[in-house]
Amino acid sequence: MQAGAITGYFDVAQITLYGFWIFFAGVVFYCRREDKREGYPLVPEMSNGREVVEGFPPTPKPKVFNLGSDVPHPSREPERPIAAIATSPYPGSPLVPTGNPMIDGVGPAAWGMRSTEPEVTFEDRMPKIVPLRVARDFFVATEDPNPIGMTVIGADKVVAGTCKDAWIDRSEMLVRYLEVSVTVGGVPRDVLVPMTLVRINSDYGHVVVSSVMGAQFAEAPVLANPDQITMREEDRVSAYFAGGQLYASPDRQEPLI
Repeated sequence: MQAGAITGYFDVAQITLYGFWIFFAGVVFYCRREDKREGYPLVPEMSNGREVVEGFPPTPKPKVFNLGSDVPHPSREPERPIAAIATSPYPGSPLVPTGNPMIDGVGPAAWGMRSTEPEVTFEDRMPKIVPLRVARDFFVATEDPNPIGMTVIGADKVVAGTCKDAWIDRSEMLVRYLEVSVTVGGVPRDVLVPMTLVRINSDYGHVVVSSVMGAQFAEAPVLANPDQITMREEDRVSAYFAGGQLYASPDRQEPLI
């Protein structure tokens, strides 16, 4: 037999090749199974939740990840119902909202079922995004316009309320939200507006949010805890104001030409 041969039919190189094939197949199987921790099992849109599709390999058993709190994946939390109907009985048909899409979370106003816990800092595991009244070691730089106390107006130039506070990201050291105090039926209510959708006009002393109308601030999501925001609430707040880019007024849903 030649050097390296184990028998008359097998040698080290051949066994190594077969071993690599088996290892590679195992890697493909493992990766394909692990990527089903998000979005699986699939639910065909025309089945109304009565059918599920897993494919091969099947959805893995839940694994618990420590993300500040224990988060199982895949999550068994049921998906929220979609307040929209299809325009035709065919798969992939466009959906038409049946209510207020900004509140119901439809289309560009959609939000995900993220954790109901706040995101925390890496060092001391404290809530990451908090108002300046809580993060007293942060402040607005003197060379920047301070929006606190300014009037907040919508795209229709209607006054929505007054900027009450700014919410800081302790890790990134930047402003994430502005807290706006509005009045609903004579009762004060505080809502958050994403800083990325805000334009501060220091010359006139007001804050402009062009994605929504002045009256729509009153229907924005409210936080369960006035001094911290959960990851799911972040999605809901951002989706509400971003969705206004399309749904704030009927004319925004019409063709440009």
